[in-house]
Amino acid sequence: MRLRLIPRNEEFFQLFDAAAANIVRGARYLREMVDNYDRAAELHKLVEETEHEGDITTHEIMERLNMTFVTPIDGEDIRALASTLDDILDYIEATADRMILYDVGRPASHMADLVIILEQSAEEIVKCVSGLHDLRRPRRLLDHCIEINRLENDGDRVSRRALAELFKKTTDPMDAIKWKEIYEHVEMAIDKCEDVANIIESVVVKYA
Repeated sequence: MRLRLIPRNEEFFQLFDAAAANIVRGARYLREMVDNYDRAAELHKLVEETEHEGDITTHEIMERLNMTFVTPIDGEDIRALASTLDDILDYIEATADRMILYDVGRPASHMADLVIILEQSAEEIVKCVSGLHDLRRPRRLLDHCIEINRLENDGDRVSRRALAELFKKTTDPMDAIKWKEIYEHVEMAIDKCEDVANIIESVVVKYA
């Protein structure tokens, strides 16, 4: 009887697909929360549930990694990718949390622009992660990584404009501090999307 030492490659990739899908759901709920602030409490709960699902997926990836002798890609890349995908959802939830806890009211247009960029970045992550199933077509995968990098630059520009306007027009210093923190959490979520793209680019260089 021959021992089967090499695991099914698809198991890790399917879990990455699930993690990426969770990020899209979380980003969409946050965008809906910004667009429909009268439903903020309901949508905040959905963000929390999605983040919890993401934690379960991350735990499963790490558990499988610890039990797998031969992995489809480098174990450190699996660990880094799982952790960074989880970070995105953490920042999405942190943004939703602060909008509720700080009772900041209806968001300004810059917040709507930022969460749209975040949602678009999340959708590109789904395409990037899906591309890991078949590294024989690296060009298409790298195009999605480049698009995430472009979106991150857009996010930086919108965030700078949002902060400039915030401190120029907000009369209550506490409101300015609250919104500054919220903007920074969305920007960090977008930055983490770029980190995912960088990890995937590194994987492509190693294996494609």
